[in-house]
Amino acid sequence: MRVLVVEDEPYMARVLQIGLRREAITADVVHDGATALEQVTVYDYDAVILDRDLPGVHGDEVCRRIVAMDLGCRILMLTAAGRLGDKVEGLGLGADDYLPKPFDFPELIARLRALYRRSPMAHSPVLTFGDLTFDTHRRRVTRADTEIRLTPKELAVLELLLRADGGVLSAEYLLDKAWDVHTDPLTNAVRLVVHTLRKKLGEPQLVHTAISAGYYLGSE
Repeated sequence: MRVLVVEDEPYMARVLQIGLRREAITADVVHDGATALEQVTVYDYDAVILDRDLPGVHGDEVCRRIVAMDLGCRILMLTAAGRLGDKVEGLGLGADDYLPKPFDFPELIARLRALYRRSPMAHSPVLTFGDLTFDTHRRRVTRADTEIRLTPKELAVLELLLRADGGVLSAEYLLDKAWDVHTDPLTNAVRLVVHTLRKKLGEPQLVHTAISAGYYLGSE
């Protein structure tokens, strides 16, 4: 999952970004409405975590415009305006969910994943390939009933490969979906993560390289 956090308070934005990354969710951060509207037209986000009280373009207007663009990304309003009337108003603007501050982080993650499941590209929460199983809710990977510990980035790349169902994913695509906007496009981060992922998944090898094309899951 790739998420855009729109939050004008720098500390809160950073806390959200760190927490999301620990859950293997790629998170970009912007601090105003105008930049948010630019970002959603450039990058393919699964969800937007949106504060309402933003400088420049108000969060309500950001919500209206994203809905009007019909981009397919879900909107979760995360705001201090927590009265019943505020919630009704926010949902009426087109937001898919509304969570008042202060909030419990596990609830935020659960709500994000629920929105992802209801998206047009919804998928099963449990992914399998041969004897490999990935429970995306619990972030638990097993192979032949043996648990494998993976880093958040390894989990993100593995999920993308599993959802591709044997299709080849380019390094550029993996970089776009599993890393944030500040990542150097010339980095070898994808190659390094795929290398460690291969080793951790064990033999017979599951992650293969398609020369000059990318990576895919296969049993050969």
